[in-house]
Amino acid sequence: MAHPPEAHPNTAAELGVQLVRLVRLIHRVKSQTGKKGPDGIEQSAYAILFHLVQDGPQRTGRLAESLHSEISTISRQSNALVQHGLVERQADPNDGRACLLAPTAEGQRIFREAHDQRTRWLAEVLADWSQADRLALNSLFARLNTDIETRTPNLAEPACAPQAKGGHA
Repeated sequence: MAHPPEAHPNTAAELGVQLVRLVRLIHRVKSQTGKKGPDGIEQSAYAILFHLVQDGPQRTGRLAESLHSEISTISRQSNALVQHGLVERQADPNDGRACLLAPTAEGQRIFREAHDQRTRWLAEVLADWSQADRLALNSLFARLNTDIETRTPNLAEPACAPQAKGGHA
């Protein structure tokens, strides 16, 4: 039986602390690798490449939606990926006026290389964990991600937030 969120405030609060800590650590690791890759492409542009390799060719608008980014940002970053031969534009088979972005063979190679590097690093991080703990972590992370994806946060305005004059928002 599912309990309302207020039934587990200490557990939820601690999870929040640990998630913030995880995000900070990931940002630290990313900052240590630099803002640009060895080929001069912004690190954030690689999210486009990874998305295309995992989910297949897509339009710029769909990528922007999936990556929670502006279309102009996706366009700029995908242009850099095209110029470096990691992504190519293809005619959309459903609409000849539109184009899809798709990874090239070189883009797929770069993706695999980065994926393998991340996998080796995470294996190092988890080296002292038991197999049962590693499996439990994967299972629980997958469950957490699925639940986060399916629930929109209800972030109500704080009670002490100032109201507009006249009581109108």
